[in-house]
Amino acid sequence: MSRYTGPVCKLCRREQTKLFLKGERCMTPRCAIERRNYPPGQHGPGRQRKMTQYGMQLREKQKLRRIYGVTERVFRNYFARANRQGGIVGENFLRILERRLDNVVHRLGFAGSRSAARQLVAHGNILVDGRKVDIPSFLVKPGMVVEVNQKLENNPGVQEALQRARLGHVPTWLELDAVASRGKVVSLPSRGEIDTAVDEKVIVEFYSRMGG
Repeated sequence: MSRYTGPVCKLCRREQTKLFLKGERCMTPRCAIERRNYPPGQHGPGRQRKMTQYGMQLREKQKLRRIYGVTERVFRNYFARANRQGGIVGENFLRILERRLDNVVHRLGFAGSRSAARQLVAHGNILVDGRKVDIPSFLVKPGMVVEVNQKLENNPGVQEALQRARLGHVPTWLELDAVASRGKVVSLPSRGEIDTAVDEKVIVEFYSRMGG
């Protein structure tokens, strides 16, 4: 399955919740959920059918996949990896998604959204331990230092995102030096440090039901 390239606000409306796919706009009255909090389609805000258990599991899975912006194949591979690890599968799954380089770049405040962070990484503008890494799916490890390439340190978009990060919240498993446009991975994130509003247990049930 290829990556979705259509209007991302439709994805939020389909899940009927904010997925924060457009950064700062999602916090304003211009957000699609604020204006049209019903699924897209020709029938408009009509009566919604009662959702089955499978349907609820599917929607929760799609919500999480869309938040992190990964394809179904990659998403399923992450789940299989989490399932092979010891401990709680759902927490392992979220931890893997959080460790993606594009997510870490977003969490540190170098980009206003994960899609913008993915673009920064893909264009070779992010360094990990001093080396250029242009793979958004690269998984960081504790002790790694993530920074913006010096040629982009004064970029208006990066500076605006960093300003929001200073005023906002950087997860405790990350350490930000906003002046140097640099961050460090202090530890692996625990479930309590991941603010993604999903029920990962439902997603585990979905894949268990599907046999994978």
